[in-house]
Amino acid sequence: MSRTALATIHLDALRNNLARVRELARGANVMAVVKADGYGHGLERVARSLSDADALGVAAIADGQRLRAARHRQRIVVLSGPDEPADLAELRRLQLDAVIHHEAQLAWLDADRDPRPLHVWLKIDTGMHRLGFAPERAIEIHARLRALPNVDDEIALMTHFAASDEFANELTAGQIARFEAATKDLPGPRSLANSAGVLGWPAAYGDWVRVGGLLYGLSVIDGKSGSDLGFAPAMTLSTKLISINRIQKGERIGYAATWECPEDMRVGVAAIGYGDGYPRSAGPGTPVLIRGQRAPIVGRVSMDLITLDLRSVPDAQVGDRVVLWGRGLPVEQIAGHAGTISYDLTCGVTRRVLFVEDEN
Repeated sequence: MSRTALATIHLDALRNNLARVRELARGANVMAVVKADGYGHGLERVARSLSDADALGVAAIADGQRLRAARHRQRIVVLSGPDEPADLAELRRLQLDAVIHHEAQLAWLDADRDPRPLHVWLKIDTGMHRLGFAPERAIEIHARLRALPNVDDEIALMTHFAASDEFANELTAGQIARFEAATKDLPGPRSLANSAGVLGWPAAYGDWVRVGGLLYGLSVIDGKSGSDLGFAPAMTLSTKLISINRIQKGERIGYAATWECPEDMRVGVAAIGYGDGYPRSAGPGTPVLIRGQRAPIVGRVSMDLITLDLRSVPDAQVGDRVVLWGRGLPVEQIAGHAGTISYDLTCGVTRRVLFVEDEN
């Protein structure tokens, strides 16, 4: 019997989630963010499923290389831009857009003698304080870029929100105002809204929305699941029940013997652990699904195995499929038990897990 853990990627969910974003974004172009190997779902398969997106957003040139090698011809935007002068030639070879956010990148462009124009996005730091030029420098930096013969005349303007998932937080309204003030006299398409911006900040839609989590059915709002927001999970992580043991009242389960059986009971063992990317921090009470019923983890998550209280699933049998998160069990709930976020869990699934594609 195979002990293989499966990550089933629901391709229809990716497509439907993109369509839902388009409805919400009211005509704005959609950049599908596929960094971190498509949020753990697989870069190439995600890009194939999101072929209707207007552009793909990646974190590094290496992602662009993979996508071009897989014959993806969509517009691709490298969200961190060039990391060294030699990157400019590769950006042109692969026909990738570059986000320009730092003085060093301007110097590299100024010294570059390749006449082929590069498509660039000028990033303005309106409050995230991570990447980008200060708003008061927007006009100056835009003019410097426009003066370079190796930069395309159309320069997109962008910023990144720090707290757009908090709809009552005034920081986002302030960021929108600062961006508008800094760029009001500049030509070019605008891009402000991320996933949470699409949900809660219509004033930030601009010409482009940059969406990551929602495309994978992942919530960007605390206390909500992706399904609560109208998006379907694109990954279901599952495994098999490989053992069922009858354990007596008072006996303890797992490493460090941290959990004590309150009565004589059946305890299941499922083939999944932190070696597969299941979070070690998921404590007792974290739910799984067996035969459509919830069963809680007992004891500690180990590298290869978890142990389960089967009292709520009296008919469970060895070989039953165990759902760790996905359809029927929101990943946000598991993340809550583990003290992290859903992105961390899907991005953390390891190479030991078998990925399979599902069109339904």
